[in-house]
Amino acid sequence: MKFANPVLLNWLWLLPFLWLLLKVFLHRRQKKMARFIDQGLLDQVAKEFSLRRYKRKNYALLACYCCLIFALARPQWGYVIEKVKQQGLDIILAVDVSKSMMTQDVKPSRLERSKLAIKDLLKKVKGDRIGLMAFAGEAFVMCPLTVDYGGFGMSLDDLSIDSIPAGGTNIAKTIKEALKTFGNEQLKYKALVILTDGEEEQGSALDAAKEAKDKGVRIFTIGIGTKEGDLIQVPQQDGSMGFLKDEQGNFVKSHLNEELLQQIAYETGGAYVRSSGAEFGLDYLYSHELSKWAKRTLEEKEQKKYYEQYQWFVLLGLILLGLSI
Repeated sequence: MKFANPVLLNWLWLLPFLWLLLKVFLHRRQKKMARFIDQGLLDQVAKEFSLRRYKRKNYALLACYCCLIFALARPQWGYVIEKVKQQGLDIILAVDVSKSMMTQDVKPSRLERSKLAIKDLLKKVKGDRIGLMAFAGEAFVMCPLTVDYGGFGMSLDDLSIDSIPAGGTNIAKTIKEALKTFGNEQLKYKALVILTDGEEEQGSALDAAKEAKDKGVRIFTIGIGTKEGDLIQVPQQDGSMGFLKDEQGNFVKSHLNEELLQQIAYETGGAYVRSSGAEFGLDYLYSHELSKWAKRTLEEKEQKKYYEQYQWFVLLGLILLGLSI
């Protein structure tokens, strides 16, 4: 026998306290009756106040409580063998962690807003393997493809502008690193989602997108920021926040490069979404694009399906409850 909700069995620890409480009530009742009737004559004169009967009712009530707890814990025994198929996609989320992602034209910042949107996505994905990449001048896999969404979330929390030492933004290298991570097996079930402001400073993203298209990988891009842009705020040595300056001492302003992101997406048959304050776009991509793909079987295995047996404890508990009344 096994229990589907074994944690509920901890409520059995209340049993001694219930027994003690019922014993106190019984003792008080006996003291009150002793004022009027001798203990030896109690069973003859007032059968409804019989000590033995009262104890039997208490035992029945305690047993009823135990049956209720067992029923709620869902006891199971007996099983059949079923074949279970796990179906899903392979999705890599590549997040730009360059300094331009600290811009606050999207609150609280482009990077933090991206992380919040990914956390919301985790509540929707079911069965899909997801991976996390961080990129700036280089690209690095923070979390390999997995269905362990808890472990993925821990990697996501660690994401910051310090995740990649190399500065700049190299979307081309990000796409190539993603292709290596995907491997060559059944690439038609794989998608790369790039979250960035699109300010590529190195490489050739369009050439890398064509390579992805040839291998059957579709790329979806989410543009974060505004075309008007804003100054980039970065942490200073004293811990305060200050505005980023170039080598000439001029303030650096970051803008959203939508044209490049649109070209990358359309080149591979993917889609581009511009993030806004109200709707980030990641949920939209998953609901209207990715979730509608035909999904491959990731794993097929046999598992035991146990029969629920809680109804027997419910029935016994009702009988005991009737005896305790």
